[in-house]
Amino acid sequence: MRRGGPGILTRAEALREAEELLALFDILYPSEALLRTAIRGVATYQLGWFDAHMWAYAENFGLDEILSEDFSDGQLIGSVRIRNPFLDV
Repeated sequence: MRRGGPGILTRAEALREAEELLALFDILYPSEALLRTAIRGVATYQLGWFDAHMWAYAENFGLDEILSEDFSDGQLIGSVRIRNPFLDV
């Protein structure tokens, strides 16, 4: 599936499936808390899965900011500020 293309499940269905899998299986890595935070990033902030996962690590480990060109510069997601390092050049 290409990014933004049609999928097998809707976003809501995929999030529900992820929650059901978390209930069925023990999570070894990444932690269950980190996966739940990433799911929250998808549901609450409308992030793509990979962006939500990167944000979840920052949120979970108390990082103040993420340097990335893939988010909106200056955006605050949860407690993490996004900075685009290429705008300072």
